[in-house]
Amino acid sequence: MSTPSYAELTLNGLWKNNPALVQLLGLCPLLAVTGSVVNALGLAAATTLVLVCSNTAVSLIRNVVSDAIRLPVFVMIIASAVTCAELLMQAFAFELYLILGIFLPLITTNCTILGRADAFASKHPIGPALYDGLLMGLGFGVVLVLLGGLRELLGTGALFANMELLFGPSAASWELVLVADYQPFLLAILPPGAFIFTGLLIAGKNLLDRQLKRRQDALRSKPVKGAKRVRVTGTIS
Repeated sequence: MSTPSYAELTLNGLWKNNPALVQLLGLCPLLAVTGSVVNALGLAAATTLVLVCSNTAVSLIRNVVSDAIRLPVFVMIIASAVTCAELLMQAFAFELYLILGIFLPLITTNCTILGRADAFASKHPIGPALYDGLLMGLGFGVVLVLLGGLRELLGTGALFANMELLFGPSAASWELVLVADYQPFLLAILPPGAFIFTGLLIAGKNLLDRQLKRRQDALRSKPVKGAKRVRVTGTIS
């Protein structure tokens, strides 16, 4: 199997094969904890770390593990990486760890991580596997942060509240109050709001993809400047 280029991996992870917007995987944590930017960033960082570690480890053992025990071994690797991510968050961002709660250990069952381990990392060398995990994690994280920002802004009229939970006391002043005396829009920070905004993000991506495809088709169908048609009559021997 040929190894994709790093440019292809970048485009797939961030756009063409984005785990959240295209594959529609990992939607449970995506919808549950994106009520604010800090929650989204915390979960995005943990998921990306697990993806990078699991992809790298699976690639290292890809020629050693037999098909009979492949999936159980992959799950054990992912569970170990999730445990490491949990311990790191407990040590450096304990309050955020408590807020994210059960959704941190549930990263183990995130289909994105097991899917990349089985479909990509188990078939490619360490470098591309590591890069694929990083870009898939970043693609998932970008959607998390966008969704968290939209919900926090419309729900509270502010952005970057409680960032000290992740970045320490110096980040307490990062909060931006964009609308003074804002009347909270509760739908945005409740679960139905997560479904609505996720659907809007997916619709926006599909719309952009359609517009880009139309432009490409229009460019391909344009006649080349200076080209001439030659009409041939008679018999050519």
